[in-house]
Amino acid sequence: MRALFFGPRNTSTRQDVALLLGRVALGAVLIAHGWQKLFSYGISGAAESFEKMGVPLPTLSASFAGTVELLGGILLIIGLIVPLVGVLVAIDMLGALIFVHAPNGMFATDGGYELVLLIGALGLMFAGLGAGRFAVDGLIPTSHRAGVKA
Repeated sequence: MRALFFGPRNTSTRQDVALLLGRVALGAVLIAHGWQKLFSYGISGAAESFEKMGVPLPTLSASFAGTVELLGGILLIIGLIVPLVGVLVAIDMLGALIFVHAPNGMFATDGGYELVLLIGALGLMFAGLGAGRFAVDGLIPTSHRAGVKA
């Protein structure tokens, strides 16, 4: 029974499965929002909305957010350059928090920050933990990763 709840000393497989499921869930949410900005509204529509909300450099901000969300979501799901994607997602969500959602309180139903806070925190988690073994990143030998010396 102890192993069921607390697991054996080596929990790497359980952690890798959790990272995979988390990457897929977050990736799906990001893809939906990125697709919306880039293709449903288009950059001009998203930028117009950003401008009304007081987001600085609305066209650049909409392009950044849409690209990070769509491409970042895809990269999270396949598990490629996950630490970098995590940082970019956190930056994207920090902007959404500061410029749009913080004044509205916690709850998303009121335009609040609960969703962007959660997405940003997950981005930071993946930036720190990486993708886990079940990812393209795990297939790249350590000696070939950027900035790592053999």
